[in-house]
Amino acid sequence: MARPIRIEFCGTLYHVTSRGDRREAIYEDDDDRARFLDILAQVVVDANWICHAYCLMSNHYHQVIETPDRNLAKGMRQLNGV
Repeated sequence: MARPIRIEFCGTLYHVTSRGDRREAIYEDDDDRARFLDILAQVVVDANWICHAYCLMSNHYHQVIETPDRNLAKGMRQLNGV
């Protein structure tokens, strides 16, 4: 079943998390984590987000994102798709 459409608001704080399939690792090494952070930084700029906090775990990550524009889903699609 598909995820329900997320209701988005301008200027809202979101706690966002994403996990690997079957709870498998999503980063191979520290270089891979650094590449992910580079991608996150680019998405923050492109989507006009404010990233208040993040935590990279071996098989998932957490973020606290503020969206001045209503575009959380679009940014997450970019972040998780790259």
